[in-house]
Amino acid sequence: MHKFMWLIAGLSLACNMSAQVEPNAGQWKTWIITSGSALRLPAPPDADGSAAEIQWVKDCVAKRNQAALAQIHFWDAGAPGYRWMQMTEQLAVSEGLSTPLQTRALSLVAAAIYDSTVAAWNSKYTYMRQHPSEIDPTVTTVVKPTASPSYPSEHAVTAGAAAAVLAYLFPDQASALGEMANQAGESRVLAGVAFPSDVISGMDLGTQVGQAAIAYAKADGSNQVFTGSFPGGPGVWGSPKPVAPLAGTWHPWVLTAGNQFRPVAPPSFGSNDANAQYAADKNLQRTNTTNHLAWFWQPGFFQPWLQQVETEIFQNHLDSNAPRAARVYALETIAQHDATIACWDSKYTYLELRPPQADPTIIPVFALPQHPGYPSGHACASGASAAVMSYLFPSDAQTLNNTASDAGNSTFDALIHTQLDVKTGLTLGGQVGQQVVTRAQADGAN
Repeated sequence: MHKFMWLIAGLSLACNMSAQVEPNAGQWKTWIITSGSALRLPAPPDADGSAAEIQWVKDCVAKRNQAALAQIHFWDAGAPGYRWMQMTEQLAVSEGLSTPLQTRALSLVAAAIYDSTVAAWNSKYTYMRQHPSEIDPTVTTVVKPTASPSYPSEHAVTAGAAAAVLAYLFPDQASALGEMANQAGESRVLAGVAFPSDVISGMDLGTQVGQAAIAYAKADGSNQVFTGSFPGGPGVWGSPKPVAPLAGTWHPWVLTAGNQFRPVAPPSFGSNDANAQYAADKNLQRTNTTNHLAWFWQPGFFQPWLQQVETEIFQNHLDSNAPRAARVYALETIAQHDATIACWDSKYTYLELRPPQADPTIIPVFALPQHPGYPSGHACASGASAAVMSYLFPSDAQTLNNTASDAGNSTFDALIHTQLDVKTGLTLGGQVGQQVVTRAQADGAN
């Protein structure tokens, strides 16, 4: 009997220990702030202060209605960053950002969410504050409290960071974003799983990280004004409205510069090798499969990859592990942005014609993008995503690499790129992705 009781006690202790979510995440390497401890919060309210706040929570709980329940469940649908990354995607598309600005927006928001989460975890496991219902079991909760200390709220931290960065990126949406952040934080108190001070301090912490991300963004070179022109000529790409011609000079996250892995020049126009590449486009037999692939990826490469990130997070149960989920978002979007910078460096270095420009008898599936052909942007970003995601989720590596190949080949199927553009893009993206993986291997999360 005594052995049995000791076994039960041991299992209980093991379960409580395993319930802790990444207790060392507060020491993980950050992207923007110097460290998680650099923004450690002051201690939360003491026992008397917490008792007063519990009554505040109970008052909020007593006023729950259907609108409050909808608010709670909306913000509790996934990891704390889930809704905010969706919002970033929607705004990037609706505001008509160019491809490099799209990847920039996603990486900035994801990095801010990640850094703020690391900082939050540093404070969480410094103070080890219990959730309201752990102190007072009469507090009724709508959702399960997170398996990490209550102070600060990871949802509030994420909301503060994401809303700050998004308001900088999309100033016309600043008021709406601020209200959304307030709703995200408030939802945790309404749910009975956070103290008001968890939310208030968390929002302040997230906003501080968001402001650091904004300062980083203002110095990344993306505000340069292009004053040149690309008139084009025989065998040379040109456009009156070139898309982001200076993006290859922007400051990357992990690369030393956009030209770090610049590929060799494509075959010169009019050469046998160049003619063979364009002939392959001309001879492509269109099918339902090729048309579907072309149109599926046509709106952009980052949307399907963001969906893949979310799928992996849910399938691997990382939606209840805020630091791990934030890390996935950050690594994937940062890889895509650096790969896009590297891609744009090559595009505007070599000014390669797209197939229909080299041979007007080649009819593309849709209008040509207004940037040079070599290499394929879809292939670059997708090669980088596959490399990072395969490191994070090795059991799905084959599927992820197949997805990258589909993304790249979709641009050949659309007849806006050559096979060489695709192959080179996948290789370049893979090189960038491996740089991000090397950084991830040393970030303390392993």
